[in-house]
Amino acid sequence: MKGITLENNRVKLSLLDLSNYEHLINIAQEENLIQYSPSNISSKEQLKAYVQTAVDGYYHKTTIPFIIYDKKFQRFAGSTRFGLINPTNKLLHIGWTWIGHDFQGTGLNKNVKYVMLGYAFEVMNFEKVEFRIDERNLKSRKAVEKIGATLEGILRKDTLMQDGFKRSTCCYGILIEEWSLIKQTYFKNLNNS
Repeated sequence: MKGITLENNRVKLSLLDLSNYEHLINIAQEENLIQYSPSNISSKEQLKAYVQTAVDGYYHKTTIPFIIYDKKFQRFAGSTRFGLINPTNKLLHIGWTWIGHDFQGTGLNKNVKYVMLGYAFEVMNFEKVEFRIDERNLKSRKAVEKIGATLEGILRKDTLMQDGFKRSTCCYGILIEEWSLIKQTYFKNLNNS
């Protein structure tokens, strides 16, 4: 796979595929890393299958998966993805994001979202970015609220989890016409994070 690289002075996002996913095996096995996700990445085989699904989506032009490299700590930190890419409606989702516990709360995720939002709105010329988050995942909900996303509604009991629980999903969005102000306000101190 060859393709885009997104980066700033803090983060570098490169395409995630079967040639580099092994950098994430130890992180993927961290306890409670993706407890609110319907996916399971806790073994090497499950992580490989997860990445293969992302790669398949890339070739079908419905996803762009990334491996996250933290320039500050000079280590791979996790994964994220553009998904449910809909060129007709100029809409995509940012999600499938997980970063190791050591990197959480360091400003890395905000940098990840900044380069992805910039690419979606300024290069791909999409008009809306959505985030879908388990209603119980308050940490992730607060994180997208801190970057200016608006809660648009809750899909009740829409996703079956690994343990059989049917979760409700919060739908957040950012519109292209909101991006300029969000960039100037929510991301204004980005270089200090």
